[in-house]
Amino acid sequence: MKNCTFPIQIVLMKRLVVFIAVLFVSCDYFENRKVNSKDIVTQELETIDWNAVDEYPSFSVCDSVSEKIKRKQCFEMTVLNHVNNYLSKKRIVVTEDIEDTISIKLGIDNSGEISILNIKSKPETLQIIPELDSLLYGSINALPKIFPAVKRGQQVNTEFVLPVVVSIK
Repeated sequence: MKNCTFPIQIVLMKRLVVFIAVLFVSCDYFENRKVNSKDIVTQELETIDWNAVDEYPSFSVCDSVSEKIKRKQCFEMTVLNHVNNYLSKKRIVVTEDIEDTISIKLGIDNSGEISILNIKSKPETLQIIPELDSLLYGSINALPKIFPAVKRGQQVNTEFVLPVVVSIK
């Protein structure tokens, strides 16, 4: 009679060696990798477009507008109409004709407060209407409540330039 245990032992040994090899190779698979929170924050900050907001600043009259671009246009037109109406009610006396586009750089903080950051106009316009800056400040300060811009669920500061055409003949 032959002893058959030797080939079975070889087969078992081979299987054991394969099992141990697989176990050693797969140890990295089960290893918990720690993710550094700074790396996550850095990666998130790199993916954010800091020049765009999710929602533009708005007035309550623009609440019914749902499309992002149309809400922006509604906001800009509301500010522009308000400034034009405010200026048209003021009695501005001039000795010369004026044709100028004034650029008003506005800032809206995360609580909805608006402020004028800069006013650019022709020097001749300021000579003819020296009170122009104070009139513009008055018109901006008289705006209704503004809802600030939103970025990723947070209210954020924004800036934009409002062109105001002054045409007095």
